[in-house]
Amino acid sequence: MTSTDGRPGTSLTIAEAAQRLGLSVHALRYYETEGLLVGAPARTAAGRRRYGEEDLRWIVMVQRLRSTGMPVREIRQYADLVRAGRGTEPRRLALLEAHRRRVLAQLDEVNGHLGAISAKIDLYRQQVGAPA
Repeated sequence: MTSTDGRPGTSLTIAEAAQRLGLSVHALRYYETEGLLVGAPARTAAGRRRYGEEDLRWIVMVQRLRSTGMPVREIRQYADLVRAGRGTEPRRLALLEAHRRRVLAQLDEVNGHLGAISAKIDLYRQQVGAPA
């Protein structure tokens, strides 16, 4: 199948893309209006959006960045750098490395909380005679 912009691959409506990605149509439009997509989705002759596999892969990355707490302004900055093309790789790398450091710090904090919860569970199991 060829998409409406001539690229080979899948061509999904906004509703189909949203369903496949587990997002709302509103969220996809928001990503577009906020400049979080690398390129605007293709359009049909009637002006309706059509999403290809490359679009979907990028949106999954945006979802991952958002799910790990990257602010929208940083995702926009990252998308801007990708759109700018070659020569921006060092800045993209720095942006992603900084985000990874923040995510790792969050994981360390959550693991500390989990350890405290597990210790409390062990204590209660001992008190009620439940197996560990």
